[in-house]
Amino acid sequence: MKCMNFFQMTAALMFGFFSLSAMAQAECGKQVYLSFDTGNMSVAEKVAEILKRQNIKATFFLANEKTFRGDFALDDSWKPFWQQLAKEGHHFGSHTYDHDYFVKDGPKGQVFEKPQFGPKAGETVLYNEAVMCKQIRRVDQRFQEMTNQPLQKIWRAPGGKTSPTLIRIGDMCGYQHIGWASAGFLGDELNSDKHPNSLLLERASRNLKDGDITMAHLGIWSRKDPWAPAVLEQLIVNLKQRGFCFGLLPIQASPNKNSEDQSK
Repeated sequence: MKCMNFFQMTAALMFGFFSLSAMAQAECGKQVYLSFDTGNMSVAEKVAEILKRQNIKATFFLANEKTFRGDFALDDSWKPFWQQLAKEGHHFGSHTYDHDYFVKDGPKGQVFEKPQFGPKAGETVLYNEAVMCKQIRRVDQRFQEMTNQPLQKIWRAPGGKTSPTLIRIGDMCGYQHIGWASAGFLGDELNSDKHPNSLLLERASRNLKDGDITMAHLGIWSRKDPWAPAVLEQLIVNLKQRGFCFGLLPIQASPNKNSEDQSK
């Protein structure tokens, strides 16, 4: 009799758990897409911890940027970090290998770019389609070396600075450009005296809408009061309370058109 009661209680608890899970999914009528660019990686591990604790996934755009350790984000020293994120089911895109900033369109379908890192750092260089594609694909190649899996076929131009020519080149390379929504600019690179974390949290918690893509970094050199973890976890909690779920990029269903390219 006691054994039967035990199994009945177990079945009831399991039914209750799955019912609650189904209800949570049914009640989740809105999606937001968290995305992170590499930056200086100073809060990378904290971001990963928060995402794991909150049981949500995000999309990361990778460039070989210099980190707070003095190494670079795609060095072997960061290999375990990327491997763990990949194992946890996050998505990844290219942020161009040398963090190449778009300057302006060039002649004959080419573009002028200014790499932040690499052998031509700080120079304005004319890229043809092949060179631009190489800068996008090189991240993919390196990521596969580290994790044994490819990037999603997506990329993000540094600073969100693009032109129709640059977008077309990315498309020809096989990579869809992903910007972010106006409300999705989370402000982690803004001056922390003028834009304190409390203000950034309140603004994002209030203004984000269904279908919005957000953008923040895994560390910023210039911000005195780090955005993460101070804002990130509470923002996730607030959005959950507003009925949001957290999706991965690229967006598979018809998106809310709230992800136009924005300039940082």
